Order: sequence, then structure tokens, then C-alpha cells
Amino acid sequence: MSHLPTLISDLALILIAAGLTTLLFKKLKQPLVLGYIVAGFIAGPHITLVPTVMDTANIQTWADIGVVFLLFALGLDFSFKKLMKVGGPAVIAAITIIVGMVILGTLAGSVMGWKRMDCIFLGGMLAMSSTSIIYKALEDLGLRTQRFSGLVLGILVIEDLVAIVLMVLLSTMAVKNNFEGTEMVYSIAKLVFFLMLWFIVGIYVIPTFFKRTKLLMNDETMLIVALGLCLLMVILATQVGFSSALGAFVMGSILAETIEAEKIIHVVKPVKDLFAAIFFVSVGMMVDPEMIVEYIGPILLITFTILAGQTFLGMFGVVLSGQPLKVAMQCGFCLPQIGEFAFIIASLGLSLHVTEGYLYPIVVAVSVITTFLTPYMIRLAEPAYSCVEKHLPPIWKKMLQRNASGVQLMNQESNWRKLLLALLRIVVVYSVIVVAELILAFSLLVPFLRQYIPGIWGSVVSAVIILLAISPFLRAIVAKKNHSEEFQTLWNDGRFNRGYLISLIVFRFVLAVVFVMFVISTLLKISVGLLIGIAVLIVGGMIYSRYLKKQSILIERRFLRNFNIRDIQAHESRKIVPRFVTNLLARDLHMADFEIPVESLLVGKTLAELALKTQFDVHVVAIFRGNLCLNIPGGEERLYPYDRIQVIGSDEQLLAFTNYLKEQIMSVEDSDLSQSGVSLRQFVIDENSAFKGKTIGESGIRKCYKCLIVGLERGVNSLRNPCADTVFEVGDLVWIVGEEAHIYELVKNE
Repeated sequence: MSHLPTLISDLALILIAAGLTTLLFKKLKQPLVLGYIVAGFIAGPHITLVPTVMDTANIQTWADIGVVFLLFALGLDFSFKKLMKVGGPAVIAAITIIVGMVILGTLAGSVMGWKRMDCIFLGGMLAMSSTSIIYKALEDLGLRTQRFSGLVLGILVIEDLVAIVLMVLLSTMAVKNNFEGTEMVYSIAKLVFFLMLWFIVGIYVIPTFFKRTKLLMNDETMLIVALGLCLLMVILATQVGFSSALGAFVMGSILAETIEAEKIIHVVKPVKDLFAAIFFVSVGMMVDPEMIVEYIGPILLITFTILAGQTFLGMFGVVLSGQPLKVAMQCGFCLPQIGEFAFIIASLGLSLHVTEGYLYPIVVAVSVITTFLTPYMIRLAEPAYSCVEKHLPPIWKKMLQRNASGVQLMNQESNWRKLLLALLRIVVVYSVIVVAELILAFSLLVPFLRQYIPGIWGSVVSAVIILLAISPFLRAIVAKKNHSEEFQTLWNDGRFNRGYLISLIVFRFVLAVVFVMFVISTLLKISVGLLIGIAVLIVGGMIYSRYLKKQSILIERRFLRNFNIRDIQAHESRKIVPRFVTNLLARDLHMADFEIPVESLLVGKTLAELALKTQFDVHVVAIFRGNLCLNIPGGEERLYPYDRIQVIGSDEQLLAFTNYLKEQIMSVEDSDLSQSGVSLRQFVIDENSAFKGKTIGESGIRKCYKCLIVGLERGVNSLRNPCADTVFEVGDLVWIVGEEAHIYELVKNE
């Protein structure tokens, strides 16, 4: 008998426990993440009443892979453009929550007498809410169309990004075991440098790669390529000292900007679901019942800290961003729980051996409690708001209304602000590229050339190749925006501006000269004066080179096209949302998406027949149907299965429309599904047949009996799909297709 590896038997046990438990939790309408944790608790080594996992080390390997794919999927849903679109209110609220919860978590740990590193890691775990749990809870409660849900999801996007940065900072603290300011600044600078580099190179290369290989990509190859790119970035991230989770998240966010993003999300989802389930099950395995009983006090204290802290800070941050009190309270009551990143940060602390073993199961227990309470907290927001509004002093009401009233209009930006922001972006981005090229050149190219070209010529050839490689970017640093509209306007406004403008040009020229001097001085030994002179001449030549100008324009144009490729495709297929929609969040109106199910009674009806404006005072602003988009559709447009419609209205109007859509689903409980099957049967035309001498069209077999004639045999001859003018003769064997009841009716009357 062959031996079954422990890894396979353990994996089988994990998936069976996870499957059964999640079915139960789905029946109870609880988050699946909670079911996975409970499954891990049952299959873990601490429960001996049922079969348990024998080798937890192997499961930890699966869990590490699960973290990678989980963060990769979060990156796919992240998108840097989404970050730019979430708006100021989400940023202000997220920063308020994160800073406040880190402080509260650290204080809570200090009150319990924990070590300094445990307190800091606890603060990091409590700072982020769970994106998946909140999204699922809002969907289950039918609140995804409400005004506050868009703001909540924007806050979660910011929190996901900050969580990645926080993981890097905590790793640095853990390794150095101190809080030196210079070390922190170096770590942050290193993180920013590599994030920018990976993003720039990724956007420049990967969308072009997908465009060139589009005809070769099916679901199978897309899955392999996407996961291969993910793991490649994981290797790069670990090689430069970051976590594998950061690499996976970065590659996901890069792929989110490609034209194949939706397809990648589709093919990766099963893999992500599998390994994410294994990860959360492994989290449940860490729960020790005895330890929970022992640390019941800290568990309750941390749970209270999250419920009170996240709720209050969420409300305060949203009010601070200029939103109404009702929206602020709805947002605040959504956020009090901890999710995926808390487990990842806890795993990080354990793997680096800087946190105590009790911290992990405590956090898991707190997560289970807060996850279970999430739907109830969301439901509590409305009555809590009614109570607060009833007892709120009038002066406070006026102050909050004044804070949330009106719409902030975009004033015309000054030319100086536009110019300086553009120059800052240009200098930083191109400097990052130049530094990256120098690192690669001095690490790989120079040693290689010196090995095969000995003496001074190896250094000369290296210097020439390096300067040629960085020259388009140095030219862009110096010459970009010198002929822009803002620059010319400021130059013509008066002599006072010209000094500053010349200073900006000189500063960028000097920066380019410094880069050239670094390359030459590192490879060749020459005097300082000669070095400066050569560098100035080289940079001057770069500025006046029309070839380099063309190359820098082409490089920037390709990057911008790749970065905006999804928007370009959306524009070409008319998937453009009206501009005013994004500004409606500041008022009572906002936009929500609805999908028309195949069973809906609305299918086939026109917008005029539905009269949604009359019934619910809502407007359909767009209909998405496959790759087709109908903006501002007319009343004659019909709805079809799987249409996605965009509707504008207030919270109350959209909620009424949501309930209406649910009521319009056809019930199949009373239908006789047995009648839906069709059968192939045959009958013979005899002397007494009513069809004798009639044509197929005259017989009415299709019209009256809803049956289709597919064949006719006459002697040794047979006809497939006979035409309508074929005349029935005695002895013909007729083959028909139809429902059993209709065939029986036909033969009886025949």
C-alpha cells in the first residue's frame, strides 16, 4: 500500500473542515473569514476530539503562499488611480483613524504591562479595518448603494496602502530593535524609491507586453503569466530587504492599471480563494482555548478599544473632512473590526521573533468577536444617529451643518503652483530612473566590461554606455517645462519672476551635471576642473540634441499611454461616466450600480415603461452591456439580462429602488421544471391521419403543438429538416422534437 504524504492528508483535512464550516456560516449569513478561522480552530492541534493536522510546519508554508496571493489580489483591486480618486475626505478620515488607533493600541498594551515591541505591533494591528468583511457586510445588508459606503471603501483603500508602509516600518523596528530617526528616514526613503521604480518600470513595460501578446493569451496562459509576474516581484522585494507581501501587492497594483486587469482578476480569483482560505485556517490553528481563557482580560480590553476607538475616530475623521454627521456615524459604525492585515502583521512579529506568542491568539480572538459584531454595529448606526440628533445641542447642530454645507469649488490654480508641481514630479521620477540605472550599471555592466576589456578602455566604454543610457532622462530633468504655457506666462508677467525661473533651470542643470560627474569620477581619475568642464559640455550637448528630445518625448508618451490605457479603452467603448457624478457625494445625491438578473421581470421592458422617475425619483444615467455603454439612455432603451445600470438618487430613493429590484425577481418555486425538457419522438402517417395530404406548413405542427419536425423517412429515402412545402404521404415516418406533453397532444389528435 502506497504511503500518502502528510502534506496531502493535512491539506485534505483543512479543506474539508473549511468547506463544511463555511457552508454553515453562509447559512447563518456570517462572513466566510470567520468560518475559516473556526475551521482552523477545529482542525488545529489544540482540539483532540476530531482528527487534527499532523504537521503544522507544512501548513505554515501554504499559509505564506496564501498571504502572497491574498495581497496580490488586494493589489489588483487597489489601483493607484483609485487612490487618486478617493478624494480628500477619505484621506483625512483614514489618516485620523490610523494615527489614533496606533496610539490607542500602544497605550492599551502599555496599560497591560506588555513589552514595548508588543505594544507597537498591537497598535499596528488595530489601525486597519477589514476590507473584505466590511464589503461583504454592506452587500449582505443591501447598503452598497448608500452614500456612506463609497466613503467607507475609499477609507479602506487608503488603509490598505498605509498597512503596506506600516509593515515595512515595523520590520525595520524589529530588525534594528530601536527607533533611530536616521534609520527610519533611510527605510522610508528606500521604500519610496523602490515603490516608484517598480511602478514606473512596471507601467512602462507590462502593459506593452500584454498588448503585444494579446492574441496568444487565453485564460490558462494569463493565469500562469500573472502568477509568474507576482512571484517575480516577490523575489525582487525580498532581495532588496522588503517582505514578500509588499512585492505581491505592488505587482497587483501594477497589473490593475493594464487593459487585462479584469481578466486577470477573474482567472486569479480561484487561486486566491484557495490559498487565502488556507491562510485564514492556519490563523485559526493558532488559537489555544487555554490561552484565551488565560488572557480573557486583554481580549476584552482590546475589543473595547477597537469598538470605541474605531467608531469615534471614524466619526471624528469623517466630520473633520466636511461630511454630515449622519454619514460620519454610518462610516464610524462600519469600521470597528480588525482583519487581514492584523493577521499578517502578527505573523510578521512572530517570524521575526520580536513579539510574544500570546499576541497572535489574542488578536485572532479579538478579530472573531469584532467580525461577528460588524453587521450589528452597521445596523446600530441609524438608531444611534437618531438618538444623537435628538439630544445634540442646537449650537452644535448649526456648527456641523455649517461644516458640511455647500460644495467646495475648484479655484483656478496659480501658474507657479502648476509649474512647481510639474517640475517636482519630473525631477523626482527621472532621478529615480537615473539612480536605478546607475545601480544596475555599476553592479553588473562595469564588472562585466572590465573583465573583457582590461585597462582604462574598459572604464571608458562603461562611462560612454552609462551616459548614453541616462542621457534621455537627464535631458528631461533639465529641459522639460521650459517652454510650457505656465513658464511663458510667468516669464512675460514681469522681471521679478525671471530670476526665480532662471534659478529653477540652473538648479536642474546642476543636478544633471552632478549625475554626469559621479559617473565619470567613479570610473576615471581626472582633475576636478576638467571633470566639471566635461560634465557641463556633456549636459549642454544633451539639451541641444534633437534625437534625445525625441527619445524622451516617446518614452514619456508611452508611459502615459500605458498608465491611461484602461481609460483610453473605456473612452473608445464609451464607458465614460458623466463628470458631474463624482461631485455628487458632496450633496444628497450620489450614484450606484445595479445589475439586472436574468430572472428579473424588468427584462425586456423599456425605461419609459418602467417610469423610474415617476415611481422612485431616480435617473438612469448609463447602461453597460458587455463592451457597449449607453450614456444618458432614452426612454425607448430596453433592459436585458446582465445589464449594469448606473442610477442617481438619494439614499432613501436608491434604497426603495433596491427593494423594488428584489421584488421583481421571478419565483421558480411554483414552476414545473419537468416541462422544460424536450424529447425526440417519431410517429407514422397512416390512412386516418389528419395530416395526410397536407404540407408541413399547413399541418400546424409547429404553430399549434409547439413541436419541430427535424426529419422525415419515406421508404429508403430520408429528409433532414424538410422544408415547409413538403407534403405528408401515407407511410411517412416523421421525427419531431418538443415537450412530452405537446408531443402527446399532437399524436392523440393526429
